[in-house]
Amino acid sequence: MTRLDIEALLTLANAAGDAIMEVNSRHIEVATKADDSPLTEADLRSHRILEQGLRELTPDIPVFSEEDADIPWSTRREWQRYWLIDPLDGTKEFINRNGEFTVNIALIDHQEAVFGVVGVPAQEVLFWGDVKKGEAFRRHQGVTRPIRGRKRQVTAPLVVVASRSHGGERLERYLDEVQRRCGTTERTPVGSSLKLCILAEGMADLYPRLGPTSEWDIAAAHAVLAAAGGDLWAADGSVFCYNTKESVLNPEFIAVGDAGFGWKSLLPEVPAG
Repeated sequence: MTRLDIEALLTLANAAGDAIMEVNSRHIEVATKADDSPLTEADLRSHRILEQGLRELTPDIPVFSEEDADIPWSTRREWQRYWLIDPLDGTKEFINRNGEFTVNIALIDHQEAVFGVVGVPAQEVLFWGDVKKGEAFRRHQGVTRPIRGRKRQVTAPLVVVASRSHGGERLERYLDEVQRRCGTTERTPVGSSLKLCILAEGMADLYPRLGPTSEWDIAAAHAVLAAAGGDLWAADGSVFCYNTKESVLNPEFIAVGDAGFGWKSLLPEVPAG
């Protein structure tokens, strides 16, 4: 993608973020979707901005959004390249006003997240990454810097990023075994797709997700992480792919900041559910 394309996408993410923050500044009305997840005016406003903007920028590339998820599998299975967006990831964090919610734009090409933009509107931060170029960046208040997942140093404490809203007994058992194998661990609780971006900018080492997510929840940040030298795979060790089945639910997964470290021989098996 050209620089102009990227800047246009960043501008689009900022516009969606501005709409979210306008709603965040006043009373938030919360509805409930069919899957019992929360839905706000901010989700819908961001969705409309992103969908219209992407169709104008790239009219030949289909758009698949969490807030327009009824596109049939018979149509989606024919897509080799498409935009996968989550207009507001971390709706619970948005409702709680803790600032850890994101705008997510991912380009999927042949079942791989190849480019992603993650906007963090409450923090005035943008992350983006181009997997094929191996380049990832963070922009804060107009200042852009390259980011890279940190190399794993076995003598240093292992920093684990975890969800604010999801966890459970299985995750605790898994992390107990991780600590037994890896030594001292430190926990950093974070919401939304920010967890993967924290790995990408070298502030943590490991993110195990033992619970449900959907493809649009992680695709943009997955691309940022991969572009920054990290990795993400299904909890059973298999390659993580997009748009391979009718359901958009992800397998449980493991994400790391250093793709070159021998994680798979070190980390324990994920406990059965």
